[in-house]
This record gives sequence, structure tokens and C-alpha cells, in this order.
Amino acid sequence: MTLKINHGLFSFQTLSDIPDLRVLYVLLDGIGDLPNPQLKGQTPLEAAKTPNIDSLARKGKMGRVISVGKGISPQSDIAVFNMLGYNFEGKKYAGRGIVEIIGSDIDFRDGDLALRGNFATLDDNKIIDRRAGRDITRQEASNICSFLEQNLKFDDPDVSVKINPTISHRVIVKFRHNKKFLSDKITNTDPAYGKLNGIGIANTDVENMEVQESQPEEDSETSKLSAKIVNEFTRKSIVLMKEHPVNLARISNSKKPMNVILLRDAGNSVPHLQPINEKFGISTSCLVDMPVEIGIAKIIGMDLFRSQKIDDYEQKAKEVAEILNSYNLVYVHIKGPDEFGHDGDALGKKSNIESIDENFFGMFLKYVTRQYVVVISGDHSTPCVKKSHTDDPIPLLVSGDGIKGDGSQRFTESWGNKGSIGTLKGSEVIPNVLNMIRMEKPK
Repeated sequence: MTLKINHGLFSFQTLSDIPDLRVLYVLLDGIGDLPNPQLKGQTPLEAAKTPNIDSLARKGKMGRVISVGKGISPQSDIAVFNMLGYNFEGKKYAGRGIVEIIGSDIDFRDGDLALRGNFATLDDNKIIDRRAGRDITRQEASNICSFLEQNLKFDDPDVSVKINPTISHRVIVKFRHNKKFLSDKITNTDPAYGKLNGIGIANTDVENMEVQESQPEEDSETSKLSAKIVNEFTRKSIVLMKEHPVNLARISNSKKPMNVILLRDAGNSVPHLQPINEKFGISTSCLVDMPVEIGIAKIIGMDLFRSQKIDDYEQKAKEVAEILNSYNLVYVHIKGPDEFGHDGDALGKKSNIESIDENFFGMFLKYVTRQYVVVISGDHSTPCVKKSHTDDPIPLLVSGDGIKGDGSQRFTESWGNKGSIGTLKGSEVIPNVLNMIRMEKPK
């Protein structure tokens, strides 16, 4: 069952010269990769059996995308914004904390401080797992978050904290000062990510996996105060979580304890961007799951649909085929490949890609009832040999009615390198696809 939970506030206007335009825009999370010894030197895409995507590749054309910029190993939030046409080059970015707090419907006002958090496992001041085993139940996370909210007392009585668990190890943390605005000009406590003008960037070669002390990024009272609050939260929450019954039970069951919250990507104000329907003159919607994706959709005014299960690819295929009847462009974000990349599991990533091909693309091709164009790419690369996001180019495929093929045979990194589309910035993908459809549609 598909649940529609938000409507855009802007009137839809289709392209006058392509009234029947229908585009399915699929981003496969962390799909890009590098040659891997587990796969005899192939990438997971190259090793995977993907007959349905291959059939689209043979009818379409390939290229590749650098989602945010050369030298930038992006997080999913800024990568998806770019892949949807929003380039923040030279501009301040609100930060992932803000995006996820909007996606989680948490009360927020300008001057609060929002950060994305990870439950992680700490042992003798060393971080041994940034995701505490990836096996955290909603009840476990809720119990600890409620406990911290009730028992963590700040030195300054005007400071309060709201901790909201989302999915698995992920949490949103919001600080509020009753008398002062807080600043987002602070560094992360999570050593795996840095910041560049508000943009979260993966640190691919981290040797010192220790909780970092947040530092003010400018010489201001609010920046110093915000860093102090974050550090106080980190220090006191570690003490409180150490002997919590949830963690004692996890340890007794040979699971990793959730005994630290790593914080990153601070934000203190809600962004205001041009609505995507107005930007491109088309009606858009999305089928997404995670708070970060929901937040992005709300910020840019996309009509928003959610599935009941994140990894039910067949159900997603049925849903997008139906949604496509009512919108010019439907964006769907598919989880799976990224997690295997982070775990360094090339065989698992290959198997997951095969599942997506069979259960999502195979079913979509079965259920779609009208002319369409399919665009397939990713938000970033997560090579298994790196176990982290990188700036490696992501393959791009455009296929469907009116699109002339360029001889491509498969959706892989190597075919993307040879494709006729060339290399695009993430923010150029949708404009190029719309122009391609205009130029190549039958006269």
C-alpha cells in the first residue's frame, strides 16, 4: 500500500511541447564502485546478472555523473540535492541535521541546533563500530533516547535536548537555548565526516577512530557556546548509556552496545529553495523512505509518497508504475547497495544489485502501462574496497521512448565511461534529460 503524506503547494504545469512526458528517475544508493578482488577484479555492477537493466541499456545511452564535485566525497543529502538539480557551489548549505529534522517532523525554529547522529560502539575511547552492529531495534533506540532526554542535565538550565530515533542506528539531535541563538559553525564529533561550507564530506582515510571534540569554527560567543553544548552532551550521554539496561542486555546477547552518539552536520536555520516544479516546469513526485529523503522532498516541494517497507523492491515497482500515471517525473531512491559498500561486502552488493534488477526493474517493466523514459544513476559511489563514500563517477543511463541508443550494452562503470552522454555534474542531469527528450522525441 502506498501512503501519500504530503502535497506540494504549487500548481503543476507540464511542458507544453511534451504533454505526455513521463520520466522514472531512479537513484541507487551508493551504486558506484571500483574493481574488487572478491569479484576477480570486477565491480559489483559488472559481476551482477542484470538482464532487465541490460535490456534498458541496449535501448538507451550511457554516461557518468560526478554528483557534487571532483574531490568531494559527498553524503547522500547534498548528493541527492545536486542530482535533483540544486547546486550549492559557492553557497551555504543548511546541513544534514536540518534536512533530517524536517523529514522527521520535529519542532524546530531558527536558532535551534540540529545534528544527525549515529548510535555507535565505543571501547576504551576507540570507536569499534560506527553503527553499533546495524541491528538496533526501534524499541531499543526509543528507550535510550527517552532516558537521555529525561536524565541528561546541562550545566546551563536554559539548554534542552530532543533526541529522535529514526531507523536502525540513526538519530536526530536538537539542542535549544531558551535565551540565545545557537550557531552551526562547529565541527563534528564523528571522525568519519568533515564539513565544507555546511556540506558533509566523508573522510575516506581515517586512522584515529575516536570521538572528536567539537570545535568552534569562528571566534564568536554563539559558536563557542554551541561547541560547548555538544561536547557536554557527548560526555554526559556516554556516562548515562554505559550501564543502561538496553546495553547490558545487548552485551549479554553478544551484541555491540549503543554507548555513544556520534554527531555531524550541524544546522541552525530552515533553507528556502525554488520549488522543483517551478524550476523545471513539470509535475514531480517521489517514492522515498528515509528521513533525509523525506526532508529533501519537503524542502523542494515534491509530492511525497512512502512505501511500507524500505527493501520491498517489488512493491516499490508497482507503486512507481502507478504514480507515474499522474506526474511528469517520479523520483525513487533505492536503498541497499550503499550498506554493502560500507561493510566492504562486494558479494553482498552484487547479490543486492541482482535483487533490485529482478524485483524492481523487472516488475516495473511488467507493470508500466504507458510510454516512459527511465533514468538510472546513483547519489554517490561507495566502493567496497574503501568502505566509504568517494568522489568516483557514477554510471548514468537514459533509456525509453524516443531515446536513441548509443551502442551501450550494460549499466556499469566501464560502459558509463564510454557512453555518448559524457560526464555531467549532478545538477545537470535533469536539465540534460529533459533536453534530450525534447530533441529526440518523434516529430
